[in-house]
Amino acid sequence: MGLFLGVIGALALGLWLRLMWREAAIRRRFPPVGRIVSVGGRRVHALTLGTGPDLVMIHGSSGQLRDLLPLMTRLAGRFRVTAFDRPGLGFSDSIGAEGVSPAGQARHLARAAAELGIVAPLVLGQSYGGTVALAWGLEVTGPQAARGLVLVSAPSLPWPGQLDWWYRLTATRIGRALAVPLASALVTDGYIEKMMPGLFAPSAAPEGYAARIGATLALPSGALGVNADQVNGLLLHVRSMQGEYGRLALPVEMVHGAHDPIVPLEIHSAPLSRLLPQARLTVLEDAGHMPHHTHLDAVEEAVLRLVA
Repeated sequence: MGLFLGVIGALALGLWLRLMWREAAIRRRFPPVGRIVSVGGRRVHALTLGTGPDLVMIHGSSGQLRDLLPLMTRLAGRFRVTAFDRPGLGFSDSIGAEGVSPAGQARHLARAAAELGIVAPLVLGQSYGGTVALAWGLEVTGPQAARGLVLVSAPSLPWPGQLDWWYRLTATRIGRALAVPLASALVTDGYIEKMMPGLFAPSAAPEGYAARIGATLALPSGALGVNADQVNGLLLHVRSMQGEYGRLALPVEMVHGAHDPIVPLEIHSAPLSRLLPQARLTVLEDAGHMPHHTHLDAVEEAVLRLVA
């Protein structure tokens, strides 16, 4: 028994050392690209480009603001564009239980926006970030209230069935405790590269996408655990938000790929466009889940229509 416990202890120590080494290596390779704002003693990582009316951008699950850089660069000639790392992801601190709620994230990021002097922004969200953008429209009042929303591939309504195996596993206490540190320590850059075609299909993933946007910043165990909690809790919050959409009076633009396998058009943006008479839906017949990379023109046009 003593030998067995010794082996288990050695393996646990080895895993912990691997986790610490890997997280440090990832953060050295992909340091913060923006500034750190303090909100209630919690750090929020924000990057601002350009000048003009305020445009806030919010990234999706397993991501951080680097994923939005191509779109930010495209729009920085017309707007002051600010992207945030959502709570617990990238270089933003977790905000605990409040961060499992899109509404809690929206309120926290709006407070960060206030620290940066952002006023009456357009708010654009991609994937999970689109749900946070919807919550921003519903929850945030005063100077940081949104004057329009752009929802790109955004979950907005309850869906049937279950999430994929990773989220089912991490929905349990034991599964999360075991799977998160193991994945954080052992998932390779090559495995992440192999996942990219599924995100972009039927379009091709941009060359070198994972390395350019720092996809491995999703791997530190803190970020993996926070992301699992946020995604596993999303259905409950979307059900609650569904009954509030009638309160949205601001203009809404939606951009959605017809072949999105992750956030299906027919479950989310298509019925939402019928619930919001002021909304305009652009369906991209040859796009999947990532039109903010594969169809930049269409997303830019949606933003400009809101301004017009």
